[in-house]
Amino acid sequence: MSNTVALRLPVVAHGAEFLVMGYLMRRNILTYKAPQNFEGYDLICIHPDPHKQTRVLRIQVKSRYQTDNDRVVLVKKKTFPAFDFLVMVFQNIGYYSWKGHDTLEGGFEEHKPEFYCFPNKWLCQHHKPSWGGKVPLSGLEEKIERFKNEKGFELIAERLKIPYPTRKKNRQTE
Repeated sequence: MSNTVALRLPVVAHGAEFLVMGYLMRRNILTYKAPQNFEGYDLICIHPDPHKQTRVLRIQVKSRYQTDNDRVVLVKKKTFPAFDFLVMVFQNIGYYSWKGHDTLEGGFEEHKPEFYCFPNKWLCQHHKPSWGGKVPLSGLEEKIERFKNEKGFELIAERLKIPYPTRKKNRQTE
């Protein structure tokens, strides 16, 4: 057993939720933060057009700050009915586990944050209750590529039926 004390970074953890909000809103998905410590979901997403809004999506946000983390999503089975998507944020702010690396070697300059937008159904299929409620992602890189970054945010937009924002062509120029 290790004698190291767990490093808690609440500002960084809350920052993950705001990062996800920003990327969802960048994709024109109206996103609100749920009340603090609301079990099951952290964000609420709706269509930005009140005339077209037909669905509300509940988003759970989980994050890992270490660049050298074990690529595992921790999720309790009892929370599955409470969210539609789980967005896993690998913030990659530095090396904290590997010996022989300076913390800053794995930080902002070399590694950007990664986002994975997992549909609830996919997580249920890959959840390992016998592993303490973990969903290990190592070895699934090819299978989870479709959930990564913009592709993942696009899945949420599709579920809400939000088209990609485009400028309408002027009929006079056609």
